[in-house]
Amino acid sequence: MTLLWAAVFITVNVLYRPVEQLLSRTIADRHARGQTGGGPLRTAATIQAALAVLFITAALVARHTLEDDLFGGSRTLYVILLVAVVAYAASYFARGFLAGNRWFGSYGGLMLLESCSRFVFALVVTVGLASGQRTVALGIAAAPIVSLAVIPWVLVRRRSPTVPTPSVEESGFTLAHGVGFVLPVLLVMLSEQTFLNAGPVLVKATEGSRGTALAGFAFNALLITRAPLQLFQAVQTSILPHLTRLQATGAAEPFRRSVTVTIRAVAGFAAVVIIVMAAAGPQIMDVLFGAKFDYARWGLVLVAAGMGCYLAAATLNQGILAAGRPREAAACWVAAAAAFVVFLVLPGFDDRVAQVEIGYLGGAALLCALLSVVYRRAVHGQAHRETADMPTTMS
Repeated sequence: MTLLWAAVFITVNVLYRPVEQLLSRTIADRHARGQTGGGPLRTAATIQAALAVLFITAALVARHTLEDDLFGGSRTLYVILLVAVVAYAASYFARGFLAGNRWFGSYGGLMLLESCSRFVFALVVTVGLASGQRTVALGIAAAPIVSLAVIPWVLVRRRSPTVPTPSVEESGFTLAHGVGFVLPVLLVMLSEQTFLNAGPVLVKATEGSRGTALAGFAFNALLITRAPLQLFQAVQTSILPHLTRLQATGAAEPFRRSVTVTIRAVAGFAAVVIIVMAAAGPQIMDVLFGAKFDYARWGLVLVAAGMGCYLAAATLNQGILAAGRPREAAACWVAAAAAFVVFLVLPGFDDRVAQVEIGYLGGAALLCALLSVVYRRAVHGQAHRETADMPTTMS
């Protein structure tokens, strides 16, 4: 059951979030420029469908491995995996559509329906109305389908999108444009999963008989960064269309101010977490996960600092995407993720969990530094265009 949810969660985040961000950015950009037309929707739908077909093909080829090795011979869990991942293609498409139009109340409703659906299936098993892990697993497949109930309600209430007037017919948005955005962001998502999962996976693979226990230890320590990252995705959802509108209208100063304010908020949050980990980190981890492992205070502080760098990097990434530079952002992510993995396989570390903690902070700091360089170039170019467009006056 846990493996099923992990497989679904990682797959849909990597495959479908790029299209969500493509829609969010493109719709916001079109609205800011007063453009109309359904080209972006058709393009995004084509790419999303292709990604879903790619997954289905790969899952069918690897059917026996998934069914026998991952799910212990359960065909039901295998089928639920297929249905859930395909259903999430539509759910993430809807998220991008709602975020791009800045209909965040409806976006929140979609997310609430999805979460409640999974909870209800688990609840009926808990209270005895049904039994078995298969019933709980069905909630994973049902959740994205139920969440789409928001869309007809949205379309009825908002028959005509809120677009600046006068409007002009959109310029050509081709499949090549869409793929040119989605593929780099797909690399970003793969790099993100590398930061979150490479540490425990490599520890398990290289430490022999004690690898499983140490991998769990490393996974628990990295939860300090996983939980805030999940919450931060809500910020990412809202900030990308906001920054895109500012970029499209040439508002360089508000653009910079929005990014700066978000990074300052991230820094403040990270400082609080660092102080808490320094004061009571080991005790908190013992309460959450038991006293089986001895959590080093300094290691938890390193992970907390890495979390702050990582969230700052994610903020800069949204600014770079809003500025239309996904390839440069992807290059930074791939370079930092590769450096992180290389550090993890370096010999000479007796404490492998400490190696993961140090590597995470170093990789996140490198990522933040690389994205800062690209972001400054993007903002400088925007400010230069804004200055060039200002009317000149004669004294």
